[in-house]
Amino acid sequence: MQTVNQKLIRPFQDFLHKEATAGLLIVGAATLALIWANSPFSDGYFDLWSTHAAVELGSFHLDLTLKEWVNDGAMALFFVVVGLEIKREITDGELNDPRQAALPIIAAIGGMVVPAAIYAVLNSGGAGADGWGIPMATDIAIVMGVVALLGKRAPSWLKLFLLALAIVDDIGAILVIAVFYSEGVSFGWLALALGAFAAAVIIRRWLSAVALFVALGVVCWFALHEANIHPTLAGVAFGMLAPVRPVRMPTLIDAEELHLSPSIEAVQRVTRQARDSVSVVEWLEHKLHPYSAFLVVPVFALANAGIRIPASELSDAMTNSVTWGVVLGLVIGKTVGVSLATLAAVATGVGRLPAGVTTRYVVGAGALAGIGFTVSLFVTELAFGEEGVGTEARLGVLTASLVAAVIGTLIVLPGAVEHDHSMDETHVRVH
Repeated sequence: MQTVNQKLIRPFQDFLHKEATAGLLIVGAATLALIWANSPFSDGYFDLWSTHAAVELGSFHLDLTLKEWVNDGAMALFFVVVGLEIKREITDGELNDPRQAALPIIAAIGGMVVPAAIYAVLNSGGAGADGWGIPMATDIAIVMGVVALLGKRAPSWLKLFLLALAIVDDIGAILVIAVFYSEGVSFGWLALALGAFAAAVIIRRWLSAVALFVALGVVCWFALHEANIHPTLAGVAFGMLAPVRPVRMPTLIDAEELHLSPSIEAVQRVTRQARDSVSVVEWLEHKLHPYSAFLVVPVFALANAGIRIPASELSDAMTNSVTWGVVLGLVIGKTVGVSLATLAAVATGVGRLPAGVTTRYVVGAGALAGIGFTVSLFVTELAFGEEGVGTEARLGVLTASLVAAVIGTLIVLPGAVEHDHSMDETHVRVH
């Protein structure tokens, strides 16, 4: 029989493996974008992503650049996976137990408020005032890549803590995008989006209606786009609609049928029964996460990390308040916010640390949480667009993510972890 720990750890290990590998791919794509954008072939880079592609359906016309199709369209799949992971963590994962969830939730709140405050203080009343949401996010893919490289030097607690923290961060970022980065809302289109979502709620338990479910998602996405609300929010909403309970109990799978009557039809029938015995959330995440992690997000990095900065302007960019607001927000704000919030929660008894996990690992987690990248670049695009202040903010995100990765690694690296099998699987002995 599968234990509670196995039910938690196995999906987590699968998710962690994908995220760690994807993190390295994202770094490679971002590096390529930076080199390309500052090479003799830079015009080709910017011409590629500014190429227009239009879709027409009757009287409806949608004309976006290739970069906008990536940011508004393809990233919707990324947010579907985010919605699925939020749903699974809240129902069956780290965020299901209030006492266990308290620590990463409080840490995430501290890690969002302090960076935003630092940025706001440095840019109050200036051209970059709207970018306070940029340093609030944590990029779980790159963080998990760094943690994977640390190997046994990183305790299992650190991985679980950062994963749960990043999920809460994602929820915060989604709320910030919905409330503060949507302007001039068209309520007619918003009503259509809500109608499509309501219809999806009604049919969500009929798996045979997948095509209709996807169609409603597309309608919701388009309606939000026309309503001037960022359409990727449709991805989160539809991801969270997925049921967390399997359609069929595993004991009802008739595997003996393959022995009694081996045929293609029997194999297909048993395969369908096996799929139905897994929760819809877990099945969808298993199917969609590779496309999100290995295709969508790396392409997003390639499209958004290319910043052309002439050497003569680099010093000016690095002394800009927007750049420094992002850098200090992610590097200092995340470290201080996550660490102090975590330690305060432990001191007041609201949350608890596993036996042997010291303050050094708490601070290391806070520093690694300063790797913002994907969602930080996403918010940068919403706040500033591509040129001027947007370029300075993107430079800050890239610089801060690199510095946070180095500092977090240096804090965690000196330790060594010995697993104690007599303890809970999520607990470790840290030296």
